[in-house]
This record gives sequence, structure tokens and C-alpha cells, in this order.
Amino acid sequence: MSPLKKLLPSLGLFLFPDFGFCAQKLNVLFIAVDDLRPELRCYGNKEIHSPNIDDLAARGTLFERTYCQVAVCGASRASLMTGLRPQTTRCWDFKTPMRKMNPDALSLPQHFKAQGYETISLGKIYHATNDDFPQGWSKKPTRGIGKQYASPAGIEAKKRASKIQRTTGVRTNGPASENGGDISDNAYPDGLVAKTAVTYLEKYATNEKPFFLAVGFTKPHLPFNAPAKYWDLYDRAKIKVPARDKMINGLPYDGSSWGELKNYSDISKKAKALNDAKTRELIHGYRAAVSYMDAQVGRLIKTLDKTGLSQNTIIVLWGDHGFYLGDFGEWCKHTTYEVAAKVPFIIAAPGLKEGQRTKALTELVDLFPTLCELGGLPVPEDLHGVSLKPVLANPKIPWKKGAFSQYFKNKKNVGKVLGTSIRTDRYRYTEWRKKNQTGALEDVTLIDFQGNPKKNIAANPAHRDLIKRLAEYTKKSGNGLQP
Repeated sequence: MSPLKKLLPSLGLFLFPDFGFCAQKLNVLFIAVDDLRPELRCYGNKEIHSPNIDDLAARGTLFERTYCQVAVCGASRASLMTGLRPQTTRCWDFKTPMRKMNPDALSLPQHFKAQGYETISLGKIYHATNDDFPQGWSKKPTRGIGKQYASPAGIEAKKRASKIQRTTGVRTNGPASENGGDISDNAYPDGLVAKTAVTYLEKYATNEKPFFLAVGFTKPHLPFNAPAKYWDLYDRAKIKVPARDKMINGLPYDGSSWGELKNYSDISKKAKALNDAKTRELIHGYRAAVSYMDAQVGRLIKTLDKTGLSQNTIIVLWGDHGFYLGDFGEWCKHTTYEVAAKVPFIIAAPGLKEGQRTKALTELVDLFPTLCELGGLPVPEDLHGVSLKPVLANPKIPWKKGAFSQYFKNKKNVGKVLGTSIRTDRYRYTEWRKKNQTGALEDVTLIDFQGNPKKNIAANPAHRDLIKRLAEYTKKSGNGLQP
């Protein structure tokens, strides 16, 4: 057991320093967001309209440096929901169901369900809709069934794309973004998910049984669609086009193929760069989708307050991974580096101080044990994360030395190589090893964020001891130990 875990015994009662005891079981509102960058107003980006998430941050603790374990939705969520790193879950892509690979794993909702909670999944929690049912969920999970495209032009473009896909077999979608016009929020799936979640919360207001309500919003995932009122929040002419310079010259496997974006009908499958106009359009659409999703979060929190449930409900909001929006000329995710691996993460709970921020290095795998301790549930022994309860009590407490992120890439004439990356306070160290039994080391990178973050300094002999120490840390990523 790691030294940190020895310091974090699980509690039979819900306890916060100086706030006394509360024997009542706390509810959990568990909000997942797809492809959300940690660039909200509460994270310092004043160009983003995110009043409801900002309000949530003001009533809780905002984590400034949280990282996902794999920068793709299915694998990231499998890791978070089991509290296990991907080398244990063996989920590395978006399409592998968690339960298929881990039939005997104890999931987060399953643990709460066993403790007497009603556990409900609405929207996108796992990538596969029915994943973890019936083990984890009290009822069969449901997704929003609204329209992917709501405008006449978008609907027609989707029909044309579907016809092309049926004819050629090539995966094709409609346009990558859509201004939906003067339509209801409920025209899109996320609005319907929020509507259903509100109904559940209103019912829970008169229920004695505690609940674990998981609500997953897909926006701002592609396509970047939202009603016109959210597009109107932004002036496209004022949107800055990111520099297209490579993140680091000569950095192996640094790029995303952005094949996901190329599935949309208005993006060429052969494109190697997007012009300024298209870049601004997509950033505009992404921001509109963020604000649309933020409004749905607001519907949930307003209902909590209206019903009085906020007095005994833990609220957590997390993003499954980051997203490139033209940064370094890249789009989408699928790397081990900062833009793809860093995520927004906010926790608010009764008895906790409000308006806190912390720079503690944290990981999504830490959420499982954290919710257990906050809710007064026993913490399973085999979890790979560490409860963040001490950080919530003292945001400046000395904490982890690093956070792991991993991703597989293909290397010509070698095959698949696994990138294991650790982000420390100052550095990001990444090593790439063959997937085969030898696990031979193929490449190493070392980035110094306090020096020149655009240079790989791994070959500098002056950093030999540092690299040796960081290499030892990466070995721990496979067995769940902390760096």
C-alpha cells in the first residue's frame, strides 16, 4: 500500500475536519462531459460563457491540474468507473465495453448500489449505452434521443452523408458544426437528458433512498451543434486562430490523426491543415456547444437548489479528456500530451469550503475512492487512485509527484507502441515501448515547462538522473502504484 493510502483510512461516517459528523448518506450527482477542455471562465478563459459551471466551481473546489488516463472516451471512462488504470482494464479505445474486458470488476456505481443507493445512468456515461447493466445500474441506462442535426440544411446534409456511407461503406457524417437556429434546447439529445434528469431529481426530493444519478452530456463533442442563442454569445471575427507550429520539433507520435473530424462531410479526408475561416467556424461551434452544455448543467443545479437536495448532495463534474482545437495545427485528441490529457474537474459537497482552487496533480482514477470517502462508504482495497479528501480539506497540501496518461500509437515497421507519460510539477516525461512481449524502448521525450516547452531535452546528458527517476515512476503505472 502506498504511503498516501496509509494516510487515508476510509471512514464509517461522513466526516470533515471542523464540520462535525453527519450519519445521513449523501446523494451523488455525477456529471460527465465529453471532449471538454479545461478552458471555462472559472479556469481563466474570459472568452467562454459558462456561468453555471462557474457557479458550481464557486460553491466547491476546482482542480487546476487533473489528467485523464487515456485520451479517448471509452477507455477513459472505463478507467474512471473502475478506479483502475488502463493496463488493468485493458480498455484502450472508444468501442471496447468495460464489462466485456472486466466481468468481475467492482465499478463505482456498483459499489454505491451495494450500499443501498439507487444508481441511474442518463446520457453518455460509458461509451456503450448498456455497459455495466445490471451490475452497476438499478435501471437500464437511457440516452437522449433528440436530433443530431436540427436545421433543414443540417438534416439534408446528414441524409446525403448517410446515403454516401450506405453506397461506399466509408464512414461519413453530416457537417462538423451546426447553428440550429431558433429551437428548443430539448431538440438535441443533451437537452432531453437534462429534462429527464430534472424529473428524477424532483422525484428524489420526496424519496428517502439515497441516489447516485449519473448524467452524461455529449456536447461539446462533434458535431459542434447548438441552438442559435448559444452561437450568438460569440463574435467569430474576434476568435483567434491558434499557431500551427508543431508542439515540439521532432517529437515522436505527438500528433493526432484527427480522423474523427475527417468523418464529417465538410472536412476533406486528405486535409493536413484547415484554413483560418474553417478553423474559426469550428472553434465558434465548439464554444457554442460548451455554452449549450453549460445551460443543461444549470438546469440540474437549479433543480437541486429548488428541491433542497443540494443540502445533502455531492456534485462532481468531470471531462473525459481534452480536445485539440487547431492547437499546433491539430484536431481531436488521441495523444498523451497536455491538450488531450488535461481535463476540467470540480467537486462540491455539503460541509466543504466553497470557492477553493488547487494545483495538486490529480487523476480521474482518483474519483472512485474520493466519492467513497465523501459519502462515508468503505473504500475498496484494490483501487489505483487516491482519495482527494485531504486536498478538499487543504488545497495546498503536498500531494502526488505526478499524473499518468497513456496511449497506443502505430509506428512504421514496428507496429503498435504504448506511450506512457507522466506529468510532474515541472516536466512531462514520455516513453514509447513496443506492444509485443519484449516491450523494447523505442523513444523517450522530456519536456520542461519551466524551460523551453517546445524542445525535447531527453538527449541532454544533464538530465540523465532525472530521466532515470521518471522512468522508474512510469513502471508503477501498470500496477496502480503512485509516483
